[in-house]
Amino acid sequence: MSAATIRWAGMIIIMAVGQVLSALLHCFFILSNTEATMAQDKVITIGASLNSESMEQEFFTAVDNLNKTHSSIRFNATSIIMDGNPIRSALDICDKLLAQRVYAVVVSHPNSTDRSPISVSYTCGYYNIPVVGVTARDSAFSDVNVHKMFLRTVPPFSHQADVWAELLEYLDYHKVIFLYSADEEGRTILSRFQSLSEEYNIKIDLSVKYYPGETHYISVLEPILTCTSRVVMLAASTEDAEVIFSDAGKLGMVGKDWAWIVTEQAFAADNVPIGMLGVRLLKGSHKHMHIRDAVKVIGKAFTELLAQDTINEPPLECKDLQAWKDGEMVYKHLINTKLLGETGEVSFNAEGDRKTAVYDISNVNSTRVRMQVGFYNISSLERLEMMKHTNFTWPGNTQLKPKGEKISRNLTIVTLKEKPFVKVIPMPKDGVCRPVAPAEHAFPCKDHSKDLCCMGYCMDMLYEIAKQVKFDFTIHLSKDGLFGSFEKHNGSDQKFWNGMMGELIRGEAHLIVAPLTINPERANDIDFTKPFKYQGFNILVKKTQKDSSLASFLQPFQDTLWILVGLSVHVVALVLYLLDRFSPFGRFKLAKSDDTEEDALNLSSAMWFSWGVLLNSGIGEGTPRSFSARVLGMVWAGFAMIIVASYTANLAAFLVLDRPEALISGIDDPRLRNPNKKVKYATVKGSAVEMYFKRQVELSTMYRNMDMQKTYLTAQEAIDDIRSGVLDAFIWDSPRLEYEAASDCALTTAGDLFGRSGLGIGLPKNSPWTHAVSMAVLELHESAFLEKLDNKWILVDSESSCPESNSAPATLGLTNMAGVFMMVAGGIVAGVLLIFIEIAYKRHRGLKEKELELARNAADRWRGNIEKRRTLRKTLQKQREELAHRANSISKQPASVALPPTSSTNAVSRLPQATGQTTTSTDTTSRDIKNHSNSNSTAKVDHLGSPKVIPPYRRLSLLEATANSDCLPPPPPGDFRQPGYVPARSGRTVTWHNPSHIRSRSPDNRV
Repeated sequence: MSAATIRWAGMIIIMAVGQVLSALLHCFFILSNTEATMAQDKVITIGASLNSESMEQEFFTAVDNLNKTHSSIRFNATSIIMDGNPIRSALDICDKLLAQRVYAVVVSHPNSTDRSPISVSYTCGYYNIPVVGVTARDSAFSDVNVHKMFLRTVPPFSHQADVWAELLEYLDYHKVIFLYSADEEGRTILSRFQSLSEEYNIKIDLSVKYYPGETHYISVLEPILTCTSRVVMLAASTEDAEVIFSDAGKLGMVGKDWAWIVTEQAFAADNVPIGMLGVRLLKGSHKHMHIRDAVKVIGKAFTELLAQDTINEPPLECKDLQAWKDGEMVYKHLINTKLLGETGEVSFNAEGDRKTAVYDISNVNSTRVRMQVGFYNISSLERLEMMKHTNFTWPGNTQLKPKGEKISRNLTIVTLKEKPFVKVIPMPKDGVCRPVAPAEHAFPCKDHSKDLCCMGYCMDMLYEIAKQVKFDFTIHLSKDGLFGSFEKHNGSDQKFWNGMMGELIRGEAHLIVAPLTINPERANDIDFTKPFKYQGFNILVKKTQKDSSLASFLQPFQDTLWILVGLSVHVVALVLYLLDRFSPFGRFKLAKSDDTEEDALNLSSAMWFSWGVLLNSGIGEGTPRSFSARVLGMVWAGFAMIIVASYTANLAAFLVLDRPEALISGIDDPRLRNPNKKVKYATVKGSAVEMYFKRQVELSTMYRNMDMQKTYLTAQEAIDDIRSGVLDAFIWDSPRLEYEAASDCALTTAGDLFGRSGLGIGLPKNSPWTHAVSMAVLELHESAFLEKLDNKWILVDSESSCPESNSAPATLGLTNMAGVFMMVAGGIVAGVLLIFIEIAYKRHRGLKEKELELARNAADRWRGNIEKRRTLRKTLQKQREELAHRANSISKQPASVALPPTSSTNAVSRLPQATGQTTTSTDTTSRDIKNHSNSNSTAKVDHLGSPKVIPPYRRLSLLEATANSDCLPPPPPGDFRQPGYVPARSGRTVTWHNPSHIRSRSPDNRV
């Protein structure tokens, strides 16, 4: 054989051996899996302690069915008949059930007795063997400290309290009387109902405990008659319920206006009255169904548990001192198991009680038949479902639902004085209250022992509500005059309500009819109707009017600007004068005109022009003449236009600012948010406003500041302090503040509303009147009656004479423009004074000018005479020289030459005059002096020829002195006494003399 053949043969042998080994390994794995499967087929023994053979047979059948559905685990069943003796029952558990290594026990009640399987629970619980009850509903099994391994497919009796709470809410009963037995079952159901009462807003008016087994309960039931509630919750056994129903009938407690809701045991009484409402566990008496559900729960729990983990075996007998280690784990899987069984959804709570039970609600009708009227299923969305078109039959065999409380139609109303809602006036002497407009109704009310009359917004509303709801009422004012605050009072450590709130809670009143603000603090302890008025909080302040001084019209400009304007007027006037004065075109004369040349602008006219342009007054004269001055005038006119326009605009703005306004702008005003000592604000102590500030974190600073301010107990005190200026701001309900602001023009509200809420009528918790009164308030809203009350009471003064600060324009008054009138008055006074000064000045200046004018005329006349005399002298001198020259010529001629006769004669006649001129002049001078000295007694001759007598006491005038001579007379001698002053027709006699008469006697000075 070749090597290749040997190699192929070896390979074939190796492959064959491998296939054989693979087959052997496959067989090994199959055998291993079979052994593991056989090892997992665990046997679980379920024990049972039942009260009849039929129930045992049902139990065995249920276990067989369990084996058919669970092939991986084999369940065995073992059962005993429960002994009525608890001790024997416990021994049977040890000897007959534990010896079979049971993993769980299904238990019911003993035969022919209602005793609970408590002995089974104790025995199995000691060894940690779970026990599943199918009929045990005792509340004691819910105690996990005692019955730690017990669970049940039925709920305890105490869970009926859940159905009661839902039913009471459906019936709108919120105040009940709880009647319960003094055993553990009664205490448990009371405890559970109390825990639910807060959630469902149910108040237990009275809890009545009775001892079971008594034959009479009249003494126990009598206190119920004194309560206001008429809804009785009864938790009693069937035997005790029969006695209670009998005694309640004797006391009239099962008749009209009463309502009873009882437990399942009490509902089973033979003498249950007509109209009773009771609850029953649906399928609660179907024990066979509960056994099958209990077996299913055990099978499902063990199947899930063994699929995840392994468990050891339970104890074999009671002699074992150790408990089952895995028993607690098995119990936890049992209570976490959920399934849909024959009795419904089966699930358990932490105490092992079934929590998904279904109850039916039944009512005893007029034929004493228990009729189903509804269902309660905690697992459904709507737990309580009442049957449609089903009318309840109530005690007294009536279809009318009781109100649930003992209702008195005479209600006590508490209120307080608060305008305009409640106004109080003294009671008239005749004891009859009569409304005062705009009130329509007035009712007697008491303030302690004082009789008063109350009227207002709330009283008119109360009349309409009482008419609709049909009740009578008596009114009294709050004893302490407060709305009510929940605080510690009189050093007590416990807080309680005072004011109207306290009276309502203490039962001293049935209703609070006042402007009571609805807030969370009050709503916790009382009920409110629907709001009869929606409102908020606001701030009341006193209007601030800016002080208007006499110079208020100067406010648009600062003092500096006024000074600059006044200075500019005078500077411009001066510059205009200078420009017009030195300009070559300042004076001009129109061509082809006979008018005289116009003068340049003087300083007075320039000042008049400058002020006239600034004040926009007409300028008729005194305008600049030169072009340069007129350019400046146009610039000044533009400046004046800007200044006047700016002043007018700013004046309008200042008028707006001068409008009376509030000191505070609103709740967000920095002076409130960051309080200081200058701004004082407050509210009423213990009011809803204070509660609001106390509740709001962002307003805590304001609350602390108000807490340190003066304490106000009523709103009227704070409003009076606002008027007097003691308080700067008062925070209160907006209706009252709007009323005060409308009736007093000095007050106003600041800012917008905040903390919006409503005003409602207060009633005790769960009052039977709450719904009826609320519906009446809604009807008043729909009929617009409350709107009419608003217009009549709160907005009554809205059309008063108070100006609207927001819409009305600011108007000027005497206080604003008093300075302008004072300025006009000052101008009048200044003008009168100036006219007197001008008259005096003009008189003084006129006299001076007249004297100067007369002197000037006399001097001119004298100068003319002098010139005339000089000219005459020169002429005479020339004539004399000519005559002398002629005479010399004649003397030199022959005698035959003769002169003309006339000329000769005149010349001759003039010659002596010329030659004797010196003498004649001297004589004339002396004659003039003599005439002047005798002028006082010399008679003159007037132009008619008659003599004119000059009085001796008057000095000659200049004309009279020079009438006869060109020269003035010499001055009087030194001892001459001036005669008395006699005014001449011109006002004064002016004398003048030539001083040259005295200083010089030269011929040149002589005339």
